[in-house]
Amino acid sequence: MRTEGFLKVIPSLSKTISCLEMNGFDHVDSQLDSTRSHSLNSLAVETKAFAEQHSDIMHSIYISPLKPHLASPKRAGLNNISETILDVTDSTGTTQNKQPMCYSQTTTTPRGTMFPESPASRKLPSTPWRNPRINKLKDTRFDSFKTWSGRLERQISVLRGKSREREQELISRPSTETETIPVDRYFDALEGPEWDTLRASEEIILPEDRKWPFLLRFPISSFGICLGVSSQAIMWKNLATSASTNFLHMSLKANLGLWGISAALMAIISVVYALKIIFYFEAIRREYYHPIRVNFFFAPWIALLFLALGVPASVTQNLHTSLWYILMAPIFCLELKIYGQWMSGGQRRLSKVANPSNHLSIVGNFGGSLLGESMGLTEGPIFFFAVGLAHYIVMFVTLYQRLPTNETLPKELHPVFFLFVAAPSVASMAWTTIQGSFDHGSRISYFVALFLYFSLAVRINFFRGFKFSLAWWAYTFPMTGAAIATISYSLVVTNLVTKCLAIILCALSRLTLTGLLVTTIIHAFVLRDLFPNGISIAISERPIPTRKWYLGRSGSSDAKHIDQYHKYVDYSQGKGIEASLTHPNSFN
Repeated sequence: MRTEGFLKVIPSLSKTISCLEMNGFDHVDSQLDSTRSHSLNSLAVETKAFAEQHSDIMHSIYISPLKPHLASPKRAGLNNISETILDVTDSTGTTQNKQPMCYSQTTTTPRGTMFPESPASRKLPSTPWRNPRINKLKDTRFDSFKTWSGRLERQISVLRGKSREREQELISRPSTETETIPVDRYFDALEGPEWDTLRASEEIILPEDRKWPFLLRFPISSFGICLGVSSQAIMWKNLATSASTNFLHMSLKANLGLWGISAALMAIISVVYALKIIFYFEAIRREYYHPIRVNFFFAPWIALLFLALGVPASVTQNLHTSLWYILMAPIFCLELKIYGQWMSGGQRRLSKVANPSNHLSIVGNFGGSLLGESMGLTEGPIFFFAVGLAHYIVMFVTLYQRLPTNETLPKELHPVFFLFVAAPSVASMAWTTIQGSFDHGSRISYFVALFLYFSLAVRINFFRGFKFSLAWWAYTFPMTGAAIATISYSLVVTNLVTKCLAIILCALSRLTLTGLLVTTIIHAFVLRDLFPNGISIAISERPIPTRKWYLGRSGSSDAKHIDQYHKYVDYSQGKGIEASLTHPNSFN
């Protein structure tokens, strides 16, 4: 078209130039025609404007590689024009456009391309490379039980100098922290006398197809090993120092050796459980709120009481009384929680959670009174003895009558029945220390313990037909407690029967401990099945809804007919459903 006598030429979007028509095609001439340079720059500007209107097509003008271009290129992002305008200032201060020998190229690039960087930048894409095998080995299903979840992992990643993309990935990962589980949730999701069996309608939040980390599988009941070994140290100390057993000529070296072993075991198990508190605090919290496992939180403090009672004379003669207050303070706090729940009712009332492991709290009371009286204290030991005696009577009656809400213990838990013997045995020794003699009160407690011991020992089925587990350690310190009480009784009733009974009970206790130690070492280090997955602490926060698919829709007529059929069919003659020839009239 013409405008005021001049012909206005609209430049085309692309222009093909033959290399034969251009002089100096493959090199840069320092003297370029300013008219051609202006035309080329106008072409670039108009091409950019056209591309902004049609963002599906990217037009790029690729400039010949000049030295200034490689130094500082000006790139555009996705779906924009990548252009470079080179301005060279001459000596006079005017700006001239250097026109390189070039060609235009039209390129179609779809949106969302995986390489946002321009090819001229000569940079590799910033997308992180991932190895699927490494990602498969990294299991994040246990993060919900970790103390810090993913926060510690992000800090370690930053310290190692990982890319920011990796850090952003960890931050954007969905949170796996679990909510606080209501205390009544354990009764809805679990069943069985130990509340350790998952109901059919429930699922756990931890994987069932693999073995969990060691710290996550390490239970609080492991302190039962310390109870058994430390009580043996007390027994051998009494055998060496009691007048009724002087004819055995026992040495205190056995007491020293067992006390050292029990102290080492206590230290190792305490360190391992402390690591579990640090790295898997959620598992500790769930064990504490579990209706049965909470009883084993008395075990570490009772084991320390036994260590204080069995300390060899070569180590120390007198213990400071402050040790008694330090050990009894956590026992007192735990009793306020548990005994208060027994009285207040609800889901955790004694008639529903009654279990032989509840004897551990009673043993803590009697053991504390025994240690306190041996240190010269008076009021504190009597206080704990009274509290233990009152709750022992209530619990003994509850466990004996086996209310309908309680279930029969399976064979695997038969060893915990020996906890019935522990409380009266320790009570007889505690009352002997308080009164200063083995009087009638001590004898009543001792005879109760001795009768329970014999009533369990004659039942052979209690000792066979079940797999080894940590529950077997429930045999040890009740048997040892009965043996120690028999030694005290033989000091008052000095005859051949009492002395032989003391020796027999001590020998049985010693053999049981030796066998359990060997078996535990085999299962822990050879078979490696001592610590199975703790299903009871992996329940979900909310029940998972299920559908009754097997009867179709709820309240269907077919379901009613099936129930009605079973109601009226006569099974007295040994005929099943398949054998019945006639249907009830209700189906007609």
